[in-house]
Amino acid sequence: MGLPTILPYQMPGAADMPRNRVSWTPDSKRAVLLIHDMQQYFLNAFSAGESPVVELLANIRALKKRCVELGIPVIYTAQPGGQTPEQRGLQLDFWGPGIDGGPEQKQIVAELAPTAEDIQLTKWRYSGFQKTNLRELLQQQGRDQMIICGVYAHIGCMLTAGEAFMQEVEAFYVGDAVADFSLDYHKMALKYVAERCGVTMLTQDVLNELNRETGDAHQGEQGQFLTPELVREQVAELLHESPADLADEDDLINSKGLDSIRIMSLIEKWRRSGVEVSFVELAEQPTLSAWFKLLFA
Repeated sequence: MGLPTILPYQMPGAADMPRNRVSWTPDSKRAVLLIHDMQQYFLNAFSAGESPVVELLANIRALKKRCVELGIPVIYTAQPGGQTPEQRGLQLDFWGPGIDGGPEQKQIVAELAPTAEDIQLTKWRYSGFQKTNLRELLQQQGRDQMIICGVYAHIGCMLTAGEAFMQEVEAFYVGDAVADFSLDYHKMALKYVAERCGVTMLTQDVLNELNRETGDAHQGEQGQFLTPELVREQVAELLHESPADLADEDDLINSKGLDSIRIMSLIEKWRRSGVEVSFVELAEQPTLSAWFKLLFA
């Protein structure tokens, strides 16, 4: 009973995304960003500093930053600690008493700490709509779209997307800004949402779509925002490899042959996206996992 220990796995990328049945697109005037249960208690199940947590945090930060810039409301859900058996309900049978071990366990992780402008909801069941006023908040804000990110992909995130569909709210499920017990569960959630109740997108695609919609092309080349997925694609392109063939711990210099000229070209690209990093920093730890920490910490 309780949460499993989650082994590291590579965050899904473009090759892992299922085909969507519908062609909805996010609209900054219609959408909210839902950051689902990003509490220390739930993140403790992962290996800190490894995939998929590194990408999860970086991508949610990128989504929130852009949504705040565009005036898109940001809503956090978080479960309370110390629930009574009556409050816990049937979840007690599946997961035990839930969050305990001190007040820090129920806090949103520091990297994503809410601000005074964000909306925070206490969440009691899998779906963010159950026993909350989420639907009323959407109606008050005049919003009928929801960009969903957080944990866990096949439980609360997926069921919130399903209930959004039943509430006539278009759900955009960000496939590399959710994480799960395993890659298999993660992919299952993506497939279910894409085929039954929403649209699955990568962080880069959501950001680019919002960027295109607002006509704002100041963020990097062709309006692209720097994300772990884009970094992986850029490195793979220079190495003439598929992004899926690059492991997070591959030695990009000694094993893959990435030379100083190509590293400098990456540094220049990232500088145009507003990210500063030195050649020495990259050369000292030439792996994607180390670079993600440098670029997105």
